Amino acid sequence: MAKITKSIEEKIEDWCKKQFKGQKYYTKTEAINPEIEIALNKAPSKQGGSGKNYPDIKCLLFSENGRKIPVMIEVKGKKGDLIKVNAKGEIDNTKKDSDPNYQNIAKYAVNGAIHYANAILNFTDSYKEVVAIGVNGYEESGKTIHEVDVWYISKDNLFVPKHVGSYEDVSFLLEKNTKEFIEKLDTLALTSEELEERKLALEDEIERKLKALNQSLHDEQQIVVNNRVQLVAGLIMAGLGAEGVQPLRIEDLKSIDDKENNDGQVIMSKIRMYLKHKKLPKEKIDMILGILDVVFLNSGLEKPTSGGESKLHTIYADVKRDILPYVTGELHNIDFTGRLFNVMNEWVDVPDGGENDVVLTPRYVTELMAKMCEVNMNSYVWDFATGSAGFLISAMHQMIDDAKQKYAKSPIKFEEKVNQIKMEQLLGIEKLPDVYMLAVLNMILMKDGSTNIIQKDSLTFEGNYEQGENINHPFPANVFLLNPPYSADGKGFVFVEKALGMMTHGGRAAVLIQENAGSGNGLPFTANILRNNTLRASIKMADIFCGKANVQTAIYVFEVNRPHDAENDLVRFIDFSNDGYTRMNRKKSGQSVNLRDTDNAKERYAEVANLVRYGKGADNKNLNYFKDCYTEDYITLNGNDWTYGQHQKIDTIPTEEDFQTVVKEYLSWKVGQVLKGESGLGKK
Repeated sequence: MAKITKSIEEKIEDWCKKQFKGQKYYTKTEAINPEIEIALNKAPSKQGGSGKNYPDIKCLLFSENGRKIPVMIEVKGKKGDLIKVNAKGEIDNTKKDSDPNYQNIAKYAVNGAIHYANAILNFTDSYKEVVAIGVNGYEESGKTIHEVDVWYISKDNLFVPKHVGSYEDVSFLLEKNTKEFIEKLDTLALTSEELEERKLALEDEIERKLKALNQSLHDEQQIVVNNRVQLVAGLIMAGLGAEGVQPLRIEDLKSIDDKENNDGQVIMSKIRMYLKHKKLPKEKIDMILGILDVVFLNSGLEKPTSGGESKLHTIYADVKRDILPYVTGELHNIDFTGRLFNVMNEWVDVPDGGENDVVLTPRYVTELMAKMCEVNMNSYVWDFATGSAGFLISAMHQMIDDAKQKYAKSPIKFEEKVNQIKMEQLLGIEKLPDVYMLAVLNMILMKDGSTNIIQKDSLTFEGNYEQGENINHPFPANVFLLNPPYSADGKGFVFVEKALGMMTHGGRAAVLIQENAGSGNGLPFTANILRNNTLRASIKMADIFCGKANVQTAIYVFEVNRPHDAENDLVRFIDFSNDGYTRMNRKKSGQSVNLRDTDNAKERYAEVANLVRYGKGADNKNLNYFKDCYTEDYITLNGNDWTYGQHQKIDTIPTEEDFQTVVKEYLSWKVGQVLKGESGLGKK
């Protein structure tokens, strides 16, 4: 029989506490503060149940510039119980299907500490970074072995744990050592490659969870397609909670068959309080509630089923378990509600793909277009067909990244600028009420408050702020990003003419539109646009919508408020048909299957952005992937010669290589004929 090793956890815990030498720390049963305590109570326990989380030791680190960093310490007392990592050396807290691995979380010190850290990041607003420390000890050869492993988790790093180091003790937490320790934390930012890899993984996880939920809504709950987006969006609002607004709990849904107190009424009450807390105008709140009333109060989902539980109760349990953990985290430029919309509507049968006007633009394209327009922290960006606000989210993050660099030495100025960006420098207009609701929710999730998301017809918009301190003052737009409804006049160029006509401060515009709008189908708007704006680039796109819209698209980039000079303004034409991605449209698969980088996609997108901004450069130095797919040419002012194909230059002069190929093929043919003759084949 194997010898059972006795845990010395209590001894190791006492060893840790003694090292604080009178400095304040908090035990299992003590709370650092109410916000952290509530977060630890809200999160699933380390066994995966609804019980509370009790880190063995807790404390706060204080930096010289006012940062407060929570520290969670989990202690174990057996050999081998310090940490569990996967084959890549990453903390092994999730299974292959992205569900939490509670077995590892409960057993290993570091894994448990990181679980507590994630609870704080997911369920508090004040804290963006946490230190997780695993401490383990065991007896060996008459000695006590101590192991201390330290990790740093932050929202800026998209919750990816970064290893700080292995230590002999926890004295680095003492006040005299805090400055040096925090300086080390500040060196642990993800590289741009790691950040993008994590974003893609997060998008894939979200998409797979949404697809599984969509399948359940279809197969088990039999919810009609048109109700699914509103249903999930409403449940997310009810489940988020806010200061003074308790998130909806599963046990709040009693499945009572009562008109005034059924599950639908309970959910709508939570949504109403949530929206009021976000300080949305009354008319916005009333419109959103009117959309959601149909689903939550008049669809029958609020009524108890034969099993005694309402469908709303059952669905909310799924949403709370599988979706809310992603939403309560830091989404970092992920168009969550756009992804929700696309997943929930991918089974809609649209007989005419050209009329499918609500197809939301992928993140890698919205980011590309924002880069083409050189978005920075001083940009004022608007979108006249906002959809789920994907363009505004990409622009916002590029603006914030620029501000972070400019104000690296002044956290206060940086926070002030971020607030200004979110409250004053982004404006979106969406006509469709249900899609508008998604944009509002998306911007709320981005900690924006949806201040300048407007529900109206863009063609009647007068160009002013419609709420806030700047109400009725002109919005000083200098960047315009758009993927318009292609069934509108001029294939959507009617919106472009309208917006550019109001951009008196100049700037840049990038429009994703049907390519043939630039070869005559966008008239008369395309010709009108050239009277006051310069076409800078025309990019023929790959099949970025892959089955969602059967149209060939292009991006047209403009310099605003400068008339096009037909004799002197060269336009950059790029064939981006091969963007490096291989696409599929499998309904049950995630992004990792449906969108794969198989031919240097990231590098190709970076090169296209640079070509639009800087051209091919001296000696074609900016051309790598697009040497044979790039040309510069003049256009007329007629507005009907903007496509790549109309300017593609085909070189008809044979090269020496062409001559060698022809000779080789001829000799091969000739030898073949001789052999046939020798063998008697082909003789009459």
